[in-house]
Amino acid sequence: MNAWITTLINHYGYLAITLLIALENIFPPLPSEIILTMSGFLATKSALTIGGVIFSATVGSLIGALVLYALGRQLTVTRLGSVLTSRPFRLLGFRHDDAQKAVDWFNQHGTGGILYGRCIPVIRSLISIPVGIAQTSLPRFCLLTTIGSAVWNTILVGLGAWVGASWSKIVTIFDQYTTVAIVIMVFIAAYFLYRWYQKRIKK
Repeated sequence: MNAWITTLINHYGYLAITLLIALENIFPPLPSEIILTMSGFLATKSALTIGGVIFSATVGSLIGALVLYALGRQLTVTRLGSVLTSRPFRLLGFRHDDAQKAVDWFNQHGTGGILYGRCIPVIRSLISIPVGIAQTSLPRFCLLTTIGSAVWNTILVGLGAWVGASWSKIVTIFDQYTTVAIVIMVFIAAYFLYRWYQKRIKK
């Protein structure tokens, strides 16, 4: 995969970076750590510039996030409420008004996740879907997504340029960070599932 990414960036430059990062946002298994750190390294030995790489990656992040945001907008509260009233979800303890409660909670407390969520693996891509469901305003979404993505991209591109040919070491470190983040999210999810079982299903 590394050779394929390198070839694309060498041939198409900033356009390749934009498209790769956009795809990475839509399909999280595509590793942004490799794309960004490698691009940072290439910026030190080609016509690419660090600023240009960061800008291209941020544009790609916004494009990918907008695709998922648009998908989320299609799942309105009314539609989500209809899904929650189906028999399988009722057996799991869901109620019709849970959809509106979730949207109200997200609009009051969760929009900050658009910003800092862009620096958390997996969450950085998927956060765009609940934002769309909550009908968060497009300008606010674009602004927070751009800022959060720019921070993430700057860190990885800067590290890739700093360590040079050893950029793969940065990827290894961020792989470990991703693993730790996923483990923490699994424990948090397990806790809330247990609380949900106690409050809704067990009753």
